[in-house]
Order: sequence, then C-alpha cells, then structure tokens
Amino acid sequence: MRVDLSVLLIILGCALVTFAPRILPFVVVRKLNLPQAFMKWLSYIPVCLLTALVVQEMIQKTESIPMVNWLNIAMVIPTLLTALKTKSLLATVLVGIVSAGLLRWIF
Repeated sequence: MRVDLSVLLIILGCALVTFAPRILPFVVVRKLNLPQAFMKWLSYIPVCLLTALVVQEMIQKTESIPMVNWLNIAMVIPTLLTALKTKSLLATVLVGIVSAGLLRWIF
C-alpha cells in the first residue's frame, strides 16, 4: 500500500490536533502552584463530564418528547454498582464493556 504525502500530512495533522489539547494543559499546569480551592474544584470536573455523557446516552431525542433509553440504563446499573462496591477502575470498565456487549447481543 502506498501512502500519498498529502494523506500522510493529514494524518499527522489530525494526530497533532487530537494530541495537543490533551497534553498541553498538563504541561502548563504542572509547573504552576494553584490554590487548593481551585484544585478541589478541578477534581470534580471528570465526574461532571462523565455524568453529562452518561445522561445524554440515557435519553433519546424523539420528534415530540424525550424518551428513556432503557437498554443504556440496563448497562449503567451493573457498571455503577461495580464502581461503588469495588472502587476499581479496571473492574468498572470490564463490567461496563461486558454488560454492554451482552445486552446489545441479546437485544
């Protein structure tokens, strides 16, 4: 397979655009001494983002009224229970992947 130079440059540009916003904030903030209140506020951001993403997937947009996506709720319940019980990221991710796969395979 032969890769054209323009395709290679597009791939590298996309990688840079994806990589830079994820790494630059860590590089910049690592050297700064931020106030404790600000650091505490930052610690809640991943939870807020995850909640927004999960809730968005649980509600389906329809023509008239929003509807609950029961399949996604059925996937979230064992994942959430695993997260609360084990406090393990690996176990939570594995249960989430397995429950999503099984429920999508069944339904």
